[in-house]
Amino acid sequence: MARRLISSGSSFEERWGYSRAVVDGRHIHVAGTAPIMPDGADPPTDSYDQARRCLEIIEAALAEAGATLADVVRSRVLVTGLAVIDDVMRAHGEAFGSVRPAATGIVVAALFDPRWLVEIEVDAVLPAETGTGPEGPDLD
Repeated sequence: MARRLISSGSSFEERWGYSRAVVDGRHIHVAGTAPIMPDGADPPTDSYDQARRCLEIIEAALAEAGATLADVVRSRVLVTGLAVIDDVMRAHGEAFGSVRPAATGIVVAALFDPRWLVEIEVDAVLPAETGTGPEGPDLD
C-alpha cells in the first residue's frame, strides 16, 4: 500500500508543510489537531467543546483513511493547563472509553493560537484483511 496524504483543508497544512494525516501501509498518523472551526470561526471557549471539535476533525481524517476511532492505538493530548484537563479527558473518554488506546497527556505553556486550550494527535492501525490461508490473517 502506497503512502497517502490526507488534508482537512486547513490553510495551516499547505502553509506549514504538513498533512492532517499520513497513511503508510496499515498505519495512520494523525497530526496534532487543534479546535479549528470551519470558515475560520472562533473556536469554542470551553475546553470540553474544544476537545470534541478536535476529535471530530480526527474522526473525519480517520474515516477518509478507512478507519474509525475504534482503530486508534495511541493518543497524545496537549493542554494549556491543569484546570482544563478534566473536561478534555472527559471528551477523550467518551471517544475512546471502550477502545482504551495508549495515551499521553502533556501540559504545555501555550499552543499556536492563544484561544486554543487543547490539541490532540492520534495513531491508528487499519483493520487487517482476513486471510484464508493456513498462515492466518494477511497483515500486509
